[in-house]
Amino acid sequence: MFLVGALATLATVTPLFLGTTPLPWGFYWLCMLMGAGFLVAASGVVRSAVVQRRQAVAAAEGSVPSAPSAT
Repeated sequence: MFLVGALATLATVTPLFLGTTPLPWGFYWLCMLMGAGFLVAASGVVRSAVVQRRQAVAAAEGSVPSAPSAT
């Protein structure tokens, strides 16, 4: 998704530098996929970090011996 948006951005900006006619408005909408792809990737990283943190906490709780009771 990010790659498609990045390619659309390059295709949209190139005519501006070359002095040719701009591309149709559909390409400008495709450029928004770059931001959407970044958000999808960032949310995947955050979700993975949360899962790893939960696994680490669960492993730490399971490996720590319980304190003896004071009775």
